[in-house]
Amino acid sequence: MTSVSPIPTVVPTLPEIQKASETGTRTLWVVFVIMVISSLAFYAMAFRVPVQKRLFHILTAFITTFAAISYFAMAMGDGISYSHNTETETHKHIPDTTVDVYRQVYWARYVDWSVTTPLLLMDLAFLAGLSGANILVAVVADIIMILTGLFAAFGSNESALWGYYAMACIAYLVVIYQLAIHGRAMAMSKDSKTGTFFQAIGAFTLVLWTAYPIVWGIADGSRNINVDAEIISYAVLDVLAKPVFGFWLLFTHDAMPETSVSLEGFWAHGLGKEGSLRVGDDDEGA
Repeated sequence: MTSVSPIPTVVPTLPEIQKASETGTRTLWVVFVIMVISSLAFYAMAFRVPVQKRLFHILTAFITTFAAISYFAMAMGDGISYSHNTETETHKHIPDTTVDVYRQVYWARYVDWSVTTPLLLMDLAFLAGLSGANILVAVVADIIMILTGLFAAFGSNESALWGYYAMACIAYLVVIYQLAIHGRAMAMSKDSKTGTFFQAIGAFTLVLWTAYPIVWGIADGSRNINVDAEIISYAVLDVLAKPVFGFWLLFTHDAMPETSVSLEGFWAHGLGKEGSLRVGDDDEGA
């Protein structure tokens, strides 16, 4: 009688849940506090100048305000969903097995970015003196970049995921073109101080924004780092790109009259007696 080797038993693999631990949650709370304190500081700085010259202050304060709301939601466990991915494991002597991976996706972060990054772009655009057409192109490209990043995070398969990611990168190149080419040229045409400052703060912003898709690629994209590391990475970038950027911009703006933007008309005084909307100083009407 021939003996038969026992057939290996295939035990069903339990789903793998990738989510934040206490470290990630504490990080979210810390950034929330930083955003709140920064917002209060920016609003206080705004009240120190006439309403006609508060454009940069208001835009910058709105950036950290929306970020604070987003981080509060994420820290409270809201604004979170799970992406599902099935990974196949090959074996020599038994059939291949699959494991379902569920990873936390903080969609509140994408809502934050879809509002705050256009505001940040407007800060840079007004500093450089970009035209309305260039600003519109940059803002639309930025929104496309954020939305395709969100779609990629929930991509149903690898092809869809990296396809959306490629679209986001192309949109980002459009943003870079508007700032680095048109923005730099406009800023340098104003005066040397404004041009030098724009180049410095613009380069700082573009370096940080380039780091975001890199983090996304190794976190949501390839899932090579855990959720806590993802939260900490984005937290560092968000603090640098929003509060640090904001304080740098506003302190320099207050100390450098050349960067001042004064808005009269509707911004400062509301509608005229005729009910017309006047933005600038032209008294001839809209």
